[in-house]
Amino acid sequence: MRGFLGLTKRNILVYFKDFQAVIFSLMTSIIVFALYLLFLKDSYVESIENSMKGLEDYITSGNVEMLVNLILLTGILGSALITVPYNCLTTIVSDKEKKIDYDILATPIKRWKIIVSYFLSATISAIIMSSIILTTGLLILKSMGDLYISSQSVAYAYLLIVVGACSTTALFMIVIMFFKTVSSAGAFSGLLSAASGFVIGAYIPTSEFSEEVQTFCNIFPGTHTTVVFRNLLIKGLLKHIDNEIGGIDKGNFVKGMKETFAFNISFLGDKIKLSDSVLYVIIMTFVSVLVMIFVYNKTYKRKS
Repeated sequence: MRGFLGLTKRNILVYFKDFQAVIFSLMTSIIVFALYLLFLKDSYVESIENSMKGLEDYITSGNVEMLVNLILLTGILGSALITVPYNCLTTIVSDKEKKIDYDILATPIKRWKIIVSYFLSATISAIIMSSIILTTGLLILKSMGDLYISSQSVAYAYLLIVVGACSTTALFMIVIMFFKTVSSAGAFSGLLSAASGFVIGAYIPTSEFSEEVQTFCNIFPGTHTTVVFRNLLIKGLLKHIDNEIGGIDKGNFVKGMKETFAFNISFLGDKIKLSDSVLYVIIMTFVSVLVMIFVYNKTYKRKS
């Protein structure tokens, strides 16, 4: 157990001691924030204002801005839960390239414990970074106005971070094992940073895509995680806005916002319940873990 914990600690420190690695692991989140400042915020605000024609007396500009800010926060959270685990897992590739894996295999630590240590260290790193983002984001937004988020929703959001981190880490454990050099893993990281923002709807709401593209995006657990974040953190504000409107629009404004900003997963034209999205993420996690262990054992058997 001491060897397992020591290896896990070592993998975590490898990530956090490399400041550039930490920054690059947040590249998609940084891109989302930059795009938000440049034009996404204005675009979102304009879209919301166009949807509230005749309701201007009931929906304050502060609530509109808070809605947009919370959408940004969910996009940053969703992207961080994708890129942070992957960049943490490049330690596996680095260990292969530097032949450190031979030294690790020479220790008494069992092979399954070695793979779990990589998995656990990346998961813990992702949980730490994402929790910092969520906490900081909520504190900043709280200083700007009412969030209308219940303590239960906040607790569920932190729990979702754990589930999302496990899911994404397990999935990328399978991918990362096929890279032989750090440069090839880094090239894929660049592609991942660019693509993940579109897949989870951080750059553009997935509702803007065709049904086929939406279905493709929704195959990935990260998209489901982001959608659940969106519901947990924004449903309170939307409920408040709906109460302020007082039923004049028969709930159409809130319904329109949920459609526009993809509050539900659409798969083959059918809407999926949030509970089913969570179940899907959990199932994908278990499947990925099983495949991960199988691939790892096959890979390292060839080396031994």
